[in-house]
Amino acid sequence: MIVLPHDLDLPDRDAVLGQAVPFDRARWIPELPDATWWPAELDSCPLVEKWPRVDRRTVFSIARKAGTVEGRRHLLVAALVWGTGTKVRSVNRRGQIFRRAPRTDIAAQLDARLEAALEALGERGATEAYWALNNEQHIPYLGAAFFTKVLYFAGHERPAGPYRPVILDSVVSRALKDLKTVDADWPENGWTTDQYMQYLEGVHDLARRRGVLPDQVEAALFFHGKRLP
Repeated sequence: MIVLPHDLDLPDRDAVLGQAVPFDRARWIPELPDATWWPAELDSCPLVEKWPRVDRRTVFSIARKAGTVEGRRHLLVAALVWGTGTKVRSVNRRGQIFRRAPRTDIAAQLDARLEAALEALGERGATEAYWALNNEQHIPYLGAAFFTKVLYFAGHERPAGPYRPVILDSVVSRALKDLKTVDADWPENGWTTDQYMQYLEGVHDLARRRGVLPDQVEAALFFHGKRLP
């Protein structure tokens, strides 16, 4: 298990839910199979200077409708938008998920694999869902840094099994290394299911010791990682 420092500076839950990321709707719509994949809730996000900003709270509200095909599509897009920002290159990279031809086949594959992974999440828990999306339900160009965002929003409020899903990305990984809680060869992406399990155990252990929710620990790691050079 990864043992995180007890004195890690943790944000309160409102700060976590309010973590907002700017996005550009005009860059996303051409990347999607069609406009129905775009969640209407994103069009109500507040404008801050040049861009609207979507926060975790909004993506959670979208995730609560993930019991339908349309709802799962909206969850996927919302999680991608929240995790990407406004850079053209970043949006284009995420767009590769939808870009293979023919697009009708892409939609069918995405729908089937998302449904299977979220079924695993709801019935067997976070590590089983991680294994699914990392193996037999893998979606090309959707790596762990982003599919853990999908799992987080889909399952953190309604956990199955011992662990709530939390996000693991390269920023969090840098923080784990900087805090010397993992070995030097711990990867910045492409984690195994066992490594994700170790991460979940560590996050949940500190959350229990501090009396907070696991995503407060994950957010603390993310904020720590962002401050690193």
